[in-house]
Amino acid sequence: MPKPTSPARSPQDLDASISGGIGDSPLRPDGTLKVRGEYAYSSDLWAEDMLWGATLRSPHPYARITSIDIGPALAHPGVTAVLTHADVPGENIYGLKVADTPVLAEDVVRYQGEPIALVAADHPETARRALQKIAVAYEVYEPVTDPERAAHDDTLPKLHPGGNVVRYQPIVQGDPDATADVVVSDVYTMGMQDQAFLGPESGLAIPDEDGGVDLYIATQWLHVDQKQTARALGLPPEKVRFTMSGVGGAFGGREDLSMQIHACMLALHTGKPVKMVYSREESFFGHVHRHPAKMYYEHGATKDGKLVYVRARMYFDGGAYASKTPVVVSNGTSLGVGPYQVPNVKIEGWGLYTNNPPCGAMRGLGAVQPAYAYESQMDKLAKALGMDPVVVRQINAVEEGSAMPTGQVLDYPAPVAELLQRLADLPLPPEDRTGPADIRDLPGGISNTTHGEGVVRGVGYSVIIKNISYAEGADDYSTARVRLEVIGDEPVALVHTAAAEVGQGLITVQQQIARSELGVERVTIQTADTNVGDAGSSSASRQTYITGGAVKAACEAVREQLFARVARQFGEDPAELSLSGGKIVSAATGVLADLVDALGDEPIEETREYHHRPTYAMDPETGQSPRVHVQHAFSAHRAVVDVDTELGLVKVVQLDCAQDVGKAVNPDAVVGQIHGGSAQGLGLAVMEEILVKDGRVLNPSFTDYLIPTIMDMPPMTVDVIERADPNAPYGVRGVGEPPTISATPAVVNAIRNATGLNLTHTPVKPEHIVGV
Repeated sequence: MPKPTSPARSPQDLDASISGGIGDSPLRPDGTLKVRGEYAYSSDLWAEDMLWGATLRSPHPYARITSIDIGPALAHPGVTAVLTHADVPGENIYGLKVADTPVLAEDVVRYQGEPIALVAADHPETARRALQKIAVAYEVYEPVTDPERAAHDDTLPKLHPGGNVVRYQPIVQGDPDATADVVVSDVYTMGMQDQAFLGPESGLAIPDEDGGVDLYIATQWLHVDQKQTARALGLPPEKVRFTMSGVGGAFGGREDLSMQIHACMLALHTGKPVKMVYSREESFFGHVHRHPAKMYYEHGATKDGKLVYVRARMYFDGGAYASKTPVVVSNGTSLGVGPYQVPNVKIEGWGLYTNNPPCGAMRGLGAVQPAYAYESQMDKLAKALGMDPVVVRQINAVEEGSAMPTGQVLDYPAPVAELLQRLADLPLPPEDRTGPADIRDLPGGISNTTHGEGVVRGVGYSVIIKNISYAEGADDYSTARVRLEVIGDEPVALVHTAAAEVGQGLITVQQQIARSELGVERVTIQTADTNVGDAGSSSASRQTYITGGAVKAACEAVREQLFARVARQFGEDPAELSLSGGKIVSAATGVLADLVDALGDEPIEETREYHHRPTYAMDPETGQSPRVHVQHAFSAHRAVVDVDTELGLVKVVQLDCAQDVGKAVNPDAVVGQIHGGSAQGLGLAVMEEILVKDGRVLNPSFTDYLIPTIMDMPPMTVDVIERADPNAPYGVRGVGEPPTISATPAVVNAIRNATGLNLTHTPVKPEHIVGV
């Protein structure tokens, strides 16, 4: 079987000899490669005699396919294969939570960009030209585009056999008809956000002599990809082998399949390696996005600011296929009141099928949308009460021992009030309106649109809650294999998991754990693949917790074997032994042996699974559950903005964050995650939105879909606190998602504070400010 080659090595293949255990900040082994442009991403893969694959996609959001003619494309010079749904060897359907997505459309297309046919050719341009020769005839239908109508209007077409509701989940606690002294309400909408990851979808499939296939792929979850692909190929999983290639970011956008099955189909059909790489425009159609949402909220409180009730209805637009919509509804409803104690709650959440682009996982899954709404509400409540917005939040903040609306009791630290106070105590940036303004510091920057006329400043706060790891009864676990051996004259630990390094620094974390547990400096991380047990997805801020727990458990098992071996040799009690500086030390008699001598030529290898505490599904009628989520994380932001009220331009002047991380395994990486998450939250607040009209995407490019650059990011003070979760390995708490969630409402609240405008849609655009 030919092996793929690439112009540079990925960090999984590198031996790291950088010191640093738990609580240190060793350098990332992939950092230098990425900065110098030498890192090998999946799009860099190459194999001898390989073909290029391409995908024909529907131009219509909703239509019936009446005929497909592949003859002219197949006759095109250089084309080796043209495949349709009839060529799918196994089941022509897959899906993360619900199997509802065709590998290739058979009779109906449900969104613009749905895959219909595949081409393999000797050159990527040849493949693209061949796509234009495939003749597809359609009967075009009017698309279903309004998720709220999809929830309630039975006259609309049913896009799937079970109807248009993917999931409905209510939560009822206390008196759903409670009354209050002060009431604020509004309707909030959030646009569709793209993950905007660096590397578009790509991979290389290589057929094997055993009738199977090897796929080298950039993904977030190797084993679930393998399972879905094997089913579609009609092969046993052991004949569909997946190996992780370099991943250029993910943020949830790689959790669903893109080209995995397609590349493997083409490779098996042609008998040759097949490479697929999406263009940036195709990537917008080739992966899921964040669910747009419409949310009706009403908060009632006493005159002294104590929350009495929250009532909400949420509509999440899942697009054409289910993907993670059931989980979005779960997270959105269970976290729908925020990190606040509320005695009376009635929340209803719907996840809907429409003919809009499919939506699924994105950083902050299901928690981003309600956080924008409930934090807008908390500011409105403070204004109605004439109270400080920080104080109102602190009065109602959950703490350890508080109960969530689902009935789950928080049995770990919940320092919500402290996070807010830390932000409130930070100095604000100076504001000097006396002298001439530096246009670089004004809204619009060097575009020279303003010299300070009509510019006003605002300050906004937010604090949020986010679940960590999988929930509602999912058996969330990871597997790690650890081998301790002598190479040359040095002890070396080899760690093998299937966990995806998607830029979050997991390789470094695994090395740090192995160094701390085994007392060795040199730790090699083996390339992630399906030859080791499942590690779950690199999502839900779970990998340091779950895969970290698995690596810790495997290292402990290796250490136990090592100590048993040495104890037998020296007649010592294994419980009295420890590792220090490459030596095995007895608490009773001192140094017994060098680790190198104790290992000799007999390596020790152990494999362990780590499972977190059980969780339980919400009651379908009340939403009650003793433990919906295994853990919650808390993050707070304070944003300072300058707004040009005449032009509608916004400059975020400062964006500070306080976050509880349980235990900072790698403090520098933690701060980096918070900076990155804050940037995505800022983007959602003021610029990022996929514009969809009548089911069609209007801006599938980075020319028209705007994301923050270094010029848009303000100075940040990051205050990391560590309140250990006693149920988690090392006390860790997921880090990656919370700052994305809390940044958005803080920025919008600051704009609202500056302008006095209501602002019920995010992102906030110039026309929302100037009223055009």
